[in-house]
Amino acid sequence: MSKTSLDAAGVPAGETAPDPVPTASAGNGLLAYARETRADSRTFRYSLGLALLLHAILLVVKLPDLYGREQAPPPEPEKLFVVQQVRFKPPPPTEEIRIPKPRSKKVPIPDPTPDDLEPIRVEEPEIFMPEVDDLNLNVEPPAPPPPKVSGPIEVTRDVIEPRKTLHVKPQYTEIARKARIQGRVVLRATIDQQGDITDVEVLRGLPMGLAEAAVAAVRQWKFKPATLNGRPVAVYFNLTVTFQLQ
Repeated sequence: MSKTSLDAAGVPAGETAPDPVPTASAGNGLLAYARETRADSRTFRYSLGLALLLHAILLVVKLPDLYGREQAPPPEPEKLFVVQQVRFKPPPPTEEIRIPKPRSKKVPIPDPTPDDLEPIRVEEPEIFMPEVDDLNLNVEPPAPPPPKVSGPIEVTRDVIEPRKTLHVKPQYTEIARKARIQGRVVLRATIDQQGDITDVEVLRGLPMGLAEAAVAAVRQWKFKPATLNGRPVAVYFNLTVTFQLQ
Protein backbone atom coordinates (compact mmCIF):
# COMPACT_ATOMS: atom_id res chain seq x y z
CA MET A 1 0.00 0.00 0.00
CA SER A 2 1.32 3.43 -0.78
CA LYS A 3 1.91 6.12 1.66
CA THR A 4 -0.90 8.18 0.27
CA SER A 5 -3.40 5.42 0.89
CA LEU A 6 -2.11 4.90 4.42
CA ASP A 7 -2.55 8.52 5.22
CA ALA A 8 -6.00 8.47 3.76
CA ALA A 9 -6.88 5.50 5.90
CA GLY A 10 -5.70 7.24 9.05
CA VAL A 11 -2.91 4.82 9.85
CA PRO A 12 0.20 6.43 11.29
CA ALA A 13 3.42 6.13 9.50
CA GLY A 14 5.65 3.26 10.28
CA GLU A 15 2.71 0.89 11.16
CA THR A 16 1.33 -1.72 8.97
CA ALA A 17 -2.35 -1.37 8.16
CA PRO A 18 -4.63 -4.27 9.14
CA ASP A 19 -6.17 -6.48 6.58
CA PRO A 20 -9.39 -5.01 5.31
CA VAL A 21 -12.65 -6.72 6.69
CA PRO A 22 -14.87 -8.07 4.07
CA THR A 23 -17.81 -5.69 4.35
CA ALA A 24 -20.21 -7.71 2.17
CA SER A 25 -20.31 -10.85 4.40
CA ALA A 26 -20.73 -8.78 7.58
CA GLY A 27 -23.65 -6.92 6.13
CA ASN A 28 -25.33 -10.14 5.13
CA GLY A 29 -24.96 -11.56 8.67
CA LEU A 30 -26.41 -8.47 10.27
CA LEU A 31 -29.26 -8.49 7.82
CA ALA A 32 -30.04 -12.15 8.55
CA TYR A 33 -29.90 -11.53 12.29
CA ALA A 34 -32.18 -8.52 11.94
CA ARG A 35 -34.62 -10.60 9.93
CA GLU A 36 -34.62 -13.42 12.49
CA THR A 37 -35.07 -10.97 15.33
CA ARG A 38 -37.94 -9.32 13.50
CA ALA A 39 -39.57 -12.70 12.80
CA ASP A 40 -39.17 -13.76 16.42
CA SER A 41 -40.64 -10.52 17.67
CA ARG A 42 -43.53 -10.88 15.26
CA THR A 43 -44.16 -14.47 16.45
CA PHE A 44 -43.96 -13.33 20.06
CA ARG A 45 -46.43 -10.53 19.41
CA TYR A 46 -48.81 -12.95 17.68
CA SER A 47 -48.55 -15.46 20.51
CA LEU A 48 -49.02 -12.77 23.15
CA GLY A 49 -52.07 -11.35 21.33
CA LEU A 50 -53.58 -14.80 20.94
CA ALA A 51 -53.01 -15.58 24.66
CA LEU A 52 -54.56 -12.29 25.70
CA LEU A 53 -57.56 -12.97 23.43
CA LEU A 54 -58.08 -16.44 24.91
CA HIS A 55 -57.83 -15.07 28.47
CA ALA A 56 -60.31 -12.34 27.61
CA ILE A 57 -62.77 -14.91 26.22
CA LEU A 58 -62.40 -17.12 29.29
CA LEU A 59 -62.86 -14.10 31.54
CA VAL A 60 -66.03 -13.05 29.73
CA VAL A 61 -67.43 -16.59 29.86
CA LYS A 62 -66.52 -17.48 33.46
CA LEU A 63 -66.90 -14.11 35.18
CA PRO A 64 -70.77 -14.15 35.32
CA ASP A 65 -70.68 -17.67 36.77
CA LEU A 66 -68.19 -16.69 39.44
CA TYR A 67 -70.00 -13.54 40.54
CA GLY A 68 -73.54 -14.42 39.62
CA ARG A 69 -73.63 -17.69 41.54
CA GLU A 70 -74.67 -17.00 45.07
CA GLN A 71 -72.94 -19.01 47.65
CA ALA A 72 -75.40 -21.12 49.59
CA PRO A 73 -75.35 -20.35 53.28
CA PRO A 74 -74.05 -23.16 55.46
CA PRO A 75 -76.82 -25.37 56.88
CA GLU A 76 -77.93 -24.43 60.31
CA PRO A 77 -77.49 -27.09 62.94
CA GLU A 78 -80.67 -28.86 64.00
CA LYS A 79 -82.16 -27.62 67.17
CA LEU A 80 -82.84 -30.27 69.75
CA PHE A 81 -85.66 -29.59 72.14
CA VAL A 82 -85.60 -31.42 75.44
CA VAL A 83 -89.01 -31.79 76.99
CA GLN A 84 -88.89 -32.12 80.70
CA GLN A 85 -91.82 -33.68 82.41
CA VAL A 86 -93.28 -31.38 84.97
CA ARG A 87 -93.95 -33.23 88.16
CA PHE A 88 -96.46 -31.72 90.43
CA LYS A 89 -96.32 -32.40 94.09
CA PRO A 90 -99.40 -34.19 95.33
CA PRO A 91 -101.56 -32.07 97.55
CA PRO A 92 -101.16 -32.77 101.21
CA PRO A 93 -103.86 -34.96 102.68
CA THR A 94 -106.67 -32.95 104.02
CA GLU A 95 -107.47 -33.54 107.61
CA GLU A 96 -111.05 -33.76 108.56
CA ILE A 97 -111.99 -30.92 110.77
CA ARG A 98 -114.13 -32.17 113.54
CA ILE A 99 -116.41 -29.60 114.99
CA PRO A 100 -117.00 -30.38 118.63
CA LYS A 101 -120.61 -30.71 119.50
CA PRO A 102 -121.83 -28.38 122.19
CA ARG A 103 -122.46 -30.12 125.41
CA SER A 104 -125.99 -29.80 126.65
CA LYS A 105 -126.35 -28.89 130.24
CA LYS A 106 -129.16 -30.30 132.27
CA VAL A 107 -130.94 -27.59 134.12
CA PRO A 108 -132.95 -28.94 137.06
CA ILE A 109 -136.53 -27.74 137.07
CA PRO A 110 -137.70 -26.90 140.58
CA ASP A 111 -140.76 -28.69 141.87
CA PRO A 112 -143.63 -26.16 142.23
CA THR A 113 -145.23 -28.24 145.00
CA PRO A 114 -142.40 -29.62 147.08
CA ASP A 115 -144.71 -30.38 150.01
CA ASP A 116 -147.10 -32.64 148.03
CA LEU A 117 -146.29 -36.33 147.80
CA GLU A 118 -145.63 -37.63 144.29
CA PRO A 119 -147.62 -40.70 143.20
CA ILE A 120 -145.76 -43.99 142.88
CA ARG A 121 -145.71 -45.17 139.28
CA VAL A 122 -145.61 -48.92 138.65
CA GLU A 123 -144.32 -49.94 135.20
CA GLU A 124 -146.66 -52.38 133.47
CA PRO A 125 -145.09 -55.18 131.42
CA GLU A 126 -145.50 -54.90 127.65
CA ILE A 127 -147.59 -57.63 126.05
CA PHE A 128 -146.64 -58.49 122.44
CA MET A 129 -149.66 -59.14 120.26
CA PRO A 130 -148.84 -60.55 116.82
CA GLU A 131 -150.45 -58.88 113.89
CA VAL A 132 -152.94 -60.65 111.71
CA ASP A 133 -150.56 -60.64 108.74
CA ASP A 134 -147.92 -62.49 110.74
CA LEU A 135 -150.27 -65.38 111.48
CA ASN A 136 -149.99 -68.17 108.90
CA LEU A 137 -153.56 -69.32 108.65
CA ASN A 138 -152.93 -71.54 105.57
CA VAL A 139 -150.75 -74.11 107.24
CA GLU A 140 -150.42 -77.23 105.08
CA PRO A 141 -149.57 -80.55 106.65
CA PRO A 142 -146.18 -82.03 105.68
CA ALA A 143 -146.17 -84.24 102.62
CA PRO A 144 -146.02 -87.97 103.30
CA PRO A 145 -142.65 -89.65 102.62
CA PRO A 146 -142.30 -91.23 99.16
CA PRO A 147 -143.07 -94.92 99.03
CA LYS A 148 -140.15 -97.28 99.04
CA VAL A 149 -139.37 -98.87 95.66
CA SER A 150 -138.78 -102.59 95.86
CA GLY A 151 -138.19 -103.79 92.29
CA PRO A 152 -136.29 -102.26 89.34
CA ILE A 153 -137.98 -99.31 87.61
CA GLU A 154 -137.59 -97.49 84.31
CA VAL A 155 -135.34 -94.40 84.16
CA THR A 156 -137.71 -91.42 84.07
CA ARG A 157 -137.31 -87.69 84.53
CA ASP A 158 -137.26 -87.96 88.33
CA VAL A 159 -134.62 -90.70 88.31
CA ILE A 160 -130.92 -89.85 88.06
CA GLU A 161 -129.27 -92.28 85.64
CA PRO A 162 -126.54 -94.67 86.84
CA ARG A 163 -122.97 -93.69 86.01
CA LYS A 164 -120.35 -96.21 84.90
CA THR A 165 -117.27 -96.47 87.10
CA LEU A 166 -115.58 -99.62 85.68
CA HIS A 167 -115.37 -100.59 82.00
CA VAL A 168 -114.19 -103.96 80.64
CA LYS A 169 -113.50 -104.17 76.91
CA PRO A 170 -115.19 -107.10 75.13
CA GLN A 171 -113.06 -109.75 73.41
CA TYR A 172 -113.29 -110.19 69.64
CA THR A 173 -113.88 -113.80 68.64
CA GLU A 174 -111.39 -115.23 66.16
CA ILE A 175 -114.03 -116.32 63.67
CA ALA A 176 -115.66 -112.86 63.70
CA ARG A 177 -112.26 -111.21 63.25
CA LYS A 178 -111.48 -113.36 60.20
CA ALA A 179 -114.94 -112.63 58.79
CA ARG A 180 -114.37 -108.88 59.35
CA ILE A 181 -117.68 -108.48 61.23
CA GLN A 182 -118.26 -105.08 62.86
CA GLY A 183 -121.22 -103.41 64.50
CA ARG A 184 -123.05 -102.75 67.76
CA VAL A 185 -124.72 -104.98 70.30
CA VAL A 186 -127.64 -103.41 72.24
CA LEU A 187 -128.34 -104.89 75.69
CA ARG A 188 -131.01 -104.27 78.33
CA ALA A 189 -129.38 -104.62 81.76
CA THR A 190 -130.75 -104.52 85.29
CA ILE A 191 -128.58 -102.46 87.68
CA ASP A 192 -129.33 -103.01 91.37
CA GLN A 193 -129.02 -100.60 94.28
CA GLN A 194 -125.31 -101.43 94.72
CA GLY A 195 -124.46 -100.65 91.07
CA ASP A 196 -123.99 -104.29 90.00
CA ILE A 197 -125.52 -105.81 86.86
CA THR A 198 -127.82 -108.67 87.83
CA ASP A 199 -129.54 -109.47 84.52
CA VAL A 200 -128.71 -108.87 80.83
CA GLU A 201 -131.00 -109.25 77.82
CA VAL A 202 -129.87 -108.97 74.20
CA LEU A 203 -132.05 -106.55 72.22
CA ARG A 204 -129.91 -106.49 69.05
CA GLY A 205 -126.93 -108.78 68.59
CA LEU A 206 -124.17 -109.79 66.18
CA PRO A 207 -123.32 -113.25 64.86
CA MET A 208 -120.29 -115.48 65.42
CA GLY A 209 -120.23 -115.14 69.20
CA LEU A 210 -120.01 -111.33 69.41
CA ALA A 211 -123.32 -111.02 71.31
CA GLU A 212 -122.15 -113.51 73.94
CA ALA A 213 -118.80 -111.68 74.23
CA ALA A 214 -120.65 -108.40 74.80
CA VAL A 215 -122.83 -109.96 77.56
CA ALA A 216 -119.74 -111.41 79.27
CA ALA A 217 -117.98 -108.07 79.23
CA VAL A 218 -121.02 -106.08 80.46
CA ARG A 219 -121.54 -108.35 83.46
CA GLN A 220 -118.12 -107.13 84.73
CA TRP A 221 -119.00 -103.43 84.50
CA LYS A 222 -119.60 -101.42 87.66
CA PHE A 223 -121.93 -98.41 88.08
CA LYS A 224 -122.81 -95.75 90.57
CA PRO A 225 -126.45 -96.69 91.30
CA ALA A 226 -129.37 -94.60 90.09
CA THR A 227 -131.17 -92.46 92.66
CA LEU A 228 -134.75 -91.39 93.20
CA ASN A 229 -135.34 -88.59 95.73
CA GLY A 230 -131.78 -89.08 96.93
CA ARG A 231 -132.16 -92.85 97.52
CA PRO A 232 -130.48 -95.57 95.40
CA VAL A 233 -132.89 -97.67 93.37
CA ALA A 234 -132.62 -100.58 90.95
CA VAL A 235 -133.34 -99.63 87.32
CA TYR A 236 -133.52 -101.05 83.80
CA PHE A 237 -130.81 -99.47 81.63
CA ASN A 238 -129.92 -99.96 77.95
CA LEU A 239 -126.22 -100.45 77.12
CA THR A 240 -124.43 -100.43 73.75
CA VAL A 241 -121.25 -102.41 73.01
CA THR A 242 -119.35 -101.52 69.80
CA PHE A 243 -117.16 -104.01 67.89
CA GLN A 244 -114.77 -102.38 65.45
CA LEU A 245 -111.66 -103.77 63.80
CA GLN A 246 -108.49 -101.69 63.90
